[in-house]
Amino acid sequence: MKIDRRLLFNFDWTLLFLILAISLVGLLNIYSAGYSLDNFRQETLYLKQAQWIFIGLALMGIIICFDYRFICRFAYVIYAASVLLLVIVSLYGYATHGSQRWIILGGFFFQPSELVKLSIIIALAKYFDDHIIEGRYKLRELYIPFLIVVVPFLFILKQPDLGTALILMFLILSITFFIGIEWKSLILACTGGMILIPLSWLFLRDYQKERVMTFFNPENDPLGSGYHILQSIIAVGSGGIFGKGYLKGTQTQLKFLPVQQTDFVFSVFAEEWGFIGGVVLVAMFLILILWCLKIAMHSRDLLGMLISFGITMLVFWEVFINVGMVLGMLPVVGIPLPFLSYGGSSMVVLMAAMGLLLNVSMRRFILYP
Repeated sequence: MKIDRRLLFNFDWTLLFLILAISLVGLLNIYSAGYSLDNFRQETLYLKQAQWIFIGLALMGIIICFDYRFICRFAYVIYAASVLLLVIVSLYGYATHGSQRWIILGGFFFQPSELVKLSIIIALAKYFDDHIIEGRYKLRELYIPFLIVVVPFLFILKQPDLGTALILMFLILSITFFIGIEWKSLILACTGGMILIPLSWLFLRDYQKERVMTFFNPENDPLGSGYHILQSIIAVGSGGIFGKGYLKGTQTQLKFLPVQQTDFVFSVFAEEWGFIGGVVLVAMFLILILWCLKIAMHSRDLLGMLISFGITMLVFWEVFINVGMVLGMLPVVGIPLPFLSYGGSSMVVLMAAMGLLLNVSMRRFILYP
């Protein structure tokens, strides 16, 4: 395959540097999360995470070799495959901790809901690019995009995985607001959403209701449903201004902090690096998000713009919800922190998403017939 040399000249090294920098921070953080003060049992999840990073980078390299317009020709095929995987999960998936979210592929555990996030972005970008209208969209013109999201949404909600289901809803809302929706339709949709929110309480499982109630009063059950969030707040607060130092976080190393490699990795980081370190990490994410928005705004066509914006919103909402969750500002819904939380499915899909962003960025100056 012949690579256009102009693509190499336009390669977005800044985006790649930001991705690698945050991933390296995440790798060091996962090492710390598995570290033991007595060195009796050293977890090696950081080695697996390093493998997923390299696999993700390899997939990123493959994706940037193909024009994103060519990839999006198969948008609905990718979407259908991801939904099919959700069906397989619901029938034969691996269950743990009361959730059936994983399937085994080639000896590895894979979470199809992570792929669904990216496939929905590509499918929505393809749909809106193929159905451009003059002016703003009305609700009746958005039923197919909402159907694209609702089908996997219901499967994911059944697993149950409330966090990922919410991310899908935030994605469709963000993209439709960006593409332009009529004000009357927007007010009608918001009114309908406000009505449905109280009704959704009836469909939540008992543990999900408990999480919501714990959000308002975690001290009500400090050793039960409130344990996770209270320990997270203690870990973040104990870091103070400058932190306790790398590998010296007591809440982390003494294993008081639960699921510290996944949902609460930010708590691990904040305990060791303090308020200053937390601000720097959030600033790194902010720079990444703003840079991704810059790519979206400078894309040479609507398709590239929507892909870039959708991926940017995916990163934004996951960072926003995860950080808010570990600080006790939002209910605990199990959203990973991009590039920092342990997990092969999340890392590989995020790297693929960044590959698409690089793809769009590289080709913004190149005109094709």
